[in-house]
Amino acid sequence: MKIGVPKEVKQQENRVSLLPSAAYQLIKRGHSVLVERGAGAGSGYPDVDYEQAGATMVGEHAEVFAGADMIVKVKEPLPEEYPLLRQAQILFTYLHLAANRPLTEALAKSGATCIAYETIEVNRRLPLLEPMSEIAGRMSIIVGGYFLAKHQGGAGGLLGGGPGVLPGKVVVIGGGSSGVNSARMATGLGADVTILEVDLERMRFLDITMHTAHTLYSSEAHLTSLLPTVDLLVGAVLVPGARAPKLITRDMLKQMRPGSVLVDIAIDQGGCAETSRPTTHHDPVYVEEGVTHYCVANMPGAYARTATQALTNVTHRYVELLADQGLKDAVAKQPTFLGGVNLYDGHITHHAVAEAHGMAYVDPKTLL
Repeated sequence: MKIGVPKEVKQQENRVSLLPSAAYQLIKRGHSVLVERGAGAGSGYPDVDYEQAGATMVGEHAEVFAGADMIVKVKEPLPEEYPLLRQAQILFTYLHLAANRPLTEALAKSGATCIAYETIEVNRRLPLLEPMSEIAGRMSIIVGGYFLAKHQGGAGGLLGGGPGVLPGKVVVIGGGSSGVNSARMATGLGADVTILEVDLERMRFLDITMHTAHTLYSSEAHLTSLLPTVDLLVGAVLVPGARAPKLITRDMLKQMRPGSVLVDIAIDQGGCAETSRPTTHHDPVYVEEGVTHYCVANMPGAYARTATQALTNVTHRYVELLADQGLKDAVAKQPTFLGGVNLYDGHITHHAVAEAHGMAYVDPKTLL
């Protein structure tokens, strides 16, 4: 199979979808890998590394799409890339379609087979999303603490406090991968941390493993009671494949103190606050109701080298399986792969995506 690795065109996205070492392994297995020049530069992997791995370097973005049977990316295609996709071509990347109807319609029109990293589920886990969730969770405390600084418009409180000074209060909504990593970073700084969660078994796990953080059942009443004293609020909720629920209304936000910070990790899926809208690394924050909002839609892209390594660690096995077997045989060998198929031959094949947009759903089992 011919595998294409284009350079990411999303603003300030420096990750690359395959490491040179992963390209080398694919080539050893008899496949060819086309890599756009400069694709790995932002992550610290120059073209020469891919050349030494045996990849074919191409100079034009469109040339990668034209020459490949499967396109492996990091982020969803942007409008200028829509016409480059074609019937039966495989697109393997993060898609987050439930929050993006125009993209969903464009991919359906292309006829491409679109497989989303974030909807492949194995034993109630999302193994291809977890590494980025972990990085985003850790980042949320770094950036949240930074924007609490007075010179950044924050209230001026240090999350860890100091001798004779109480620590800052951090509330994390959601106890999944990103929420746990947020909480661990915050407790490591010495902050007063509360995790809101609805899964009782998950809360038991958090209670046992995170002795310095508090757990609280997630409800509007409990969240509302915490907001007046919170310094940093982290939205880390996730419904696989679906739009993030709007758990934080504008009226709730008004209860927070001026200069407090909201980091909405769920912004890729539409955000969990009524006031959230996507931002970029170059212009990461805005203020609504006196609260600084950090809503960067590709948070791990800030630490591109670490994120690229973590992503390829989990995706390369799936890329190899697709390349070796083709989609139908790959699904037969690894049935959990089926959950990743969001579109096939113009049909929406993920229920949560179809439901989010009020569009027709087709069971992928009837097509594959």
